[in-house]
Amino acid sequence: MTTFVLVHGAWHGGWAWDRVAPLLREAGHEVHAPTLTGLSERAHLLSPLVGLDTHIEDVVRLIDTLGLTDVVLVGHSYAGQIVTGVADRRPAAIARRVYLDAFVGSDGETAWELQPETVGHHWAESAAEQGFGWLVPVRKLSVLGVTEQADIDWLTPRLTPHPWKTYTDPLRLTGAVDGVPAVFIECVSWMRVFRAHAERARERGWPVHELETGHEAMVTAPKELAGVLLSLVRDH
Repeated sequence: MTTFVLVHGAWHGGWAWDRVAPLLREAGHEVHAPTLTGLSERAHLLSPLVGLDTHIEDVVRLIDTLGLTDVVLVGHSYAGQIVTGVADRRPAAIARRVYLDAFVGSDGETAWELQPETVGHHWAESAAEQGFGWLVPVRKLSVLGVTEQADIDWLTPRLTPHPWKTYTDPLRLTGAVDGVPAVFIECVSWMRVFRAHAERARERGWPVHELETGHEAMVTAPKELAGVLLSLVRDH
C-alpha cells in the first residue's frame, strides 16, 4: 500500500481531488488531500501573512502528525513549489514527488518568476488592482481549459482568492530534495503554461507523462490521471 498526499493549486481546496481520490482508494491505497491555509473552507484563516512557508508547513505537519511514510506527494500547478519544499524538509518520508502541470522550482526561485512573463504580469496586475495588493482573484476557468458546463458549475462556487505572497516568496532549499525521485505530468490540451517546466523536468532526467486534457486534470480527466498515478506505484 502506498500513501498518496494530494496537494491542490491556487484557488482550490482538498475537495478538488474528490474525483481522483476514490479511484486510488479502490486500488488499495491511503489518500490524504488537505486544504491549504486560507483557501476554500479554510478561507476564514486568510491574511496577508499567509505565504509559501505556511503552505509547506501545512503539508509537513500533516506528514508528521499522522506519521506518514512511503508518501507519493502530488502537487498541482502552484503546489509544485510546495512539493519541492516539503520533500526538501522531509526527504525520508517521501517515496516520490509528482508535479501535475506544476512549477519545478530551484532554491531562491519564486512562483511568480517561474510563470511565463505575460501570465506573471497578469497575476501581479490582478493582485494590485482587484486583490488589495495581496490577493489573486480567481481566473476564468475557460482559460484553464475547463469547457464542460457541469465542471464549471462544480468548481465555481468552491474557488476562493489566493494569497499573492505565496507567489512572491522564494523557495528555500537545503538540497535534500534532490535525493527524492520525481515525475512530471503535463496537461497538453490548453495553452500549456507549464511546458517550460516539463522541459526542465526532462533536462533533470525525470519521466514526463502527457495527459490530453486541460490544466484541471483532476476534474476533467480523473480516470486518466488516476491511471498515471497508479502506474507510478506499480512500476516501482
